[in-house]
Amino acid sequence: MNIKSLTLPELTALLKDLGQPAFRGKQVYTWLHKGVRSYEEMTNLPKGLRDILSEKYPIYPPEVVRKQESQRDGTIKYLWRLADGNCVETVLMRYHYGNTVCISTEVGCAMGCAFCASTIGGLVRRLEPYEMLDEVLFTQIDSGLPVSRIVLMGIGEPLDNFDNVMRFLELVNSEDSMNISMRHISLSTCGLIPKIDRLAEKKLQISLAISLHGPNNEVRNKIMPVNKAYPIEDLLDCCRRYYDATSRRIHFEYAMIDGVNDSEADARELLRRLKGLPAHFNLIPLNHVEESPLKPSSKAAVARFQKILEDGGITATVRRTLGGDIDASCGQLRRKYTKGN
Repeated sequence: MNIKSLTLPELTALLKDLGQPAFRGKQVYTWLHKGVRSYEEMTNLPKGLRDILSEKYPIYPPEVVRKQESQRDGTIKYLWRLADGNCVETVLMRYHYGNTVCISTEVGCAMGCAFCASTIGGLVRRLEPYEMLDEVLFTQIDSGLPVSRIVLMGIGEPLDNFDNVMRFLELVNSEDSMNISMRHISLSTCGLIPKIDRLAEKKLQISLAISLHGPNNEVRNKIMPVNKAYPIEDLLDCCRRYYDATSRRIHFEYAMIDGVNDSEADARELLRRLKGLPAHFNLIPLNHVEESPLKPSSKAAVARFQKILEDGGITATVRRTLGGDIDASCGQLRRKYTKGN
C-alpha cells in the first residue's frame, strides 16, 4: 500500500520499524496531507530519513493535464494524470456556502449507464485511497480555494471500490488530515445493494445518493444495466433498511431524459413507490454526451415533474447546471483526451 494511504497509527508503526521515534509518524503524516510533492519539503526530518523514505516509499503527486474554468460560474474542471499514465477528472464547484470538490473513484466505470460518458470504454482500474485524497488536496492547492465539501460522484462507481473508498473517507476525515466532516461528504451509487447494506452497517454520517433515473424496471433496464441485477423494488427496500440503520434521509438523483423518464405518469409512479421513505429528489437536466442519442427534458417537463413530486410530499429540487461551457458531463474531458491520444 502506498505510504499516503496509511492511517496515522499505521504510519507511526512503519516508522518505528525503521528505528524512528513515535513522533516522526505524525510529522510525516502531516506533511503528506499538506500535499508535499517530495520528501525534501519535509524540512523538520533528518536528511537520512528523507533519503530512506524517498527510496522505499516514493510519493506520486498527480499532474495537471488539462484545466478548464467556466466563464459563467467559476467551476473548474481538472484532468489529472496519475503515476501509471491513466487520467481522471475532478471538478471544483463554488457555492455560497463553500467550495465542493467532486472526485472520481475509478479510472473508467463498469456500470454501463446509457447517459454517462464515464463508462464508455469500461473500467480500467480502481483508484487507491491516496489517489482520491490527492484529487481533493491538489485541487485545493492548485485553485487556491479552500474545500469544505466532497461528493463522490465523478468517474466510477464508489461502492464498486468499497474498501479503498472507506479508507479514503477515514483519511480525509482525520483531524490530522483535511478534517472534513462526514456530514459534508456525499456518496453516489447506481444501486449495488450488497454494498449499500455494508455501508449501512458502518453508520457513517455521510449523505447517500441513489442514482435512480427511472420509476420502474422497464425504464431502468434500458438505461442502467445494474437494474437487471438489482431491480428497483429490491433497491428501494434496501434504501429503507439503510434509513432504519442510519436515520439519514436518502437523496435520489434523477437525470431528466426527454421521452424516457420525464412524463407525469413517471412522476406519479415514483410517488407510489417511495411512500413512507424520507427522501429528497435532485432532478438533473441531462448533460449532452456526443456518443449518446439521449436528449435533455424541456424546462416545462422538468417543472411539471417537480411540481407533482412536491405536491405528493417529496422535496424535489432542480440541480443548477454548472460548467456547461467546459465539458460538463462526467467523463467527457477524459474521453476527449483519451481519443486524441
